[in-house]
Amino acid sequence: MADNNSSKPQSIVVDATNCIAGRMCSHVSKLLLKGNKVSIVNAEKAMLSGNRYKTIELYKEHLEINSVTNPIHGPFHPRRPDTMLTKMVRGMVPKQKTTGIEAFQRLRVYIGVPEEMKKAKMQSFEDSKITKPEAYYITVGDVAKQIGWKGIP
Repeated sequence: MADNNSSKPQSIVVDATNCIAGRMCSHVSKLLLKGNKVSIVNAEKAMLSGNRYKTIELYKEHLEINSVTNPIHGPFHPRRPDTMLTKMVRGMVPKQKTTGIEAFQRLRVYIGVPEEMKKAKMQSFEDSKITKPEAYYITVGDVAKQIGWKGIP
């Protein structure tokens, strides 16, 4: 029965709450490449594993990378949780091939849960759920606040 569902494209809503961001994004990228439309909600509640302070420090160091000739030319660094997750997924699809470009266009990432998705059935991946207490992780929203996001308080 699982093969029947995966053969026809469907719209999937993924709840990122208490999911490790990288593992969740890899599942999402596979769903996108199969032809599904995927929406990720609660992007700010996705978790990053590792030392809290080291993670923030690495993101701050990453912000210092820019063009030598003119910083306006990029690279542009995401500071919002939804764009951070979007960029994670983009790194997991072949973004220069047409299959990857089309797959990436089927992705939507939201901060919080939009009104039209409150009634939708949320899905999450069991192997991407956190296994230790929350103190061992840092949320994407906390990292975003540390590097300059002025979003939800």
